[in-house]
Amino acid sequence: MSLQNKVVLVTGGTSGIGKETVFAFTKAGAKVVLSGRRQAEGEAVVAQVKQSGGEAFFVQADVAKEADVKRLVEEAVKKYGRLDVAFNNAGVEGELGPLVEATEESYRKVFDINVGGVVWALKYEVPAMLKNGGGSIINTSSIAGHVALPNAGIYNASKFAVEGLTKTAAVELAQQNIRVNAVAPAAIQTDMITRFAGEPGSETHQYLAALHPIGRLGKPKEIAAAVLFLASDEASFVTGISLPVDGGYLAK
Repeated sequence: MSLQNKVVLVTGGTSGIGKETVFAFTKAGAKVVLSGRRQAEGEAVVAQVKQSGGEAFFVQADVAKEADVKRLVEEAVKKYGRLDVAFNNAGVEGELGPLVEATEESYRKVFDINVGGVVWALKYEVPAMLKNGGGSIINTSSIAGHVALPNAGIYNASKFAVEGLTKTAAVELAQQNIRVNAVAPAAIQTDMITRFAGEPGSETHQYLAALHPIGRLGKPKEIAAAVLFLASDEASFVTGISLPVDGGYLAK
């Protein structure tokens, strides 16, 4: 899946799935603008990309803030002259617990980042892509956007919202040569999962692995591979879908 000389924007690109996808895009020949809230981590990713012969640029931005997202897209276009692909990946899990214990603070944090971040990204990415004839947008959803996960109601709701935004944008933009899709990971071995479940081998980690028919958690590079497919011309007739990358979780 060659993406030679394509200009790609990745939000939440400093760790986990986003970081691995930055590496995958640059290996495929793309020029990547990655964003995150942590400057040092962002610059470290750029350094790794350049050491392997790739091209990347970091912009510090908080996707919960519309002005930051507007500036992010503007800086991407200023740096490389166009925008071809966007991976709207930034997200947080929020507090876990029953809905009756939900807090306003947790609700606003999760929705501002997981939903607002996608809304603002679409608002500014689409006009930039239209200037060069179209593009491909991939949003990070979750299996939590397909089925209810107990004690994760706010997170569930945010990912169901991402599913709705993806489908709506896909229909609105289908005849303007912009494809909009989502990936829906199950549990992926990232720092987020480690914070929740501990290191591999822990009781909680083993429990999570057993929920997946394939018998293990996913790897960030497996999500990256799905994102690259959806971004590429090989997926030219694919729009409006949410692609589960879940080890069979949703098949149960």
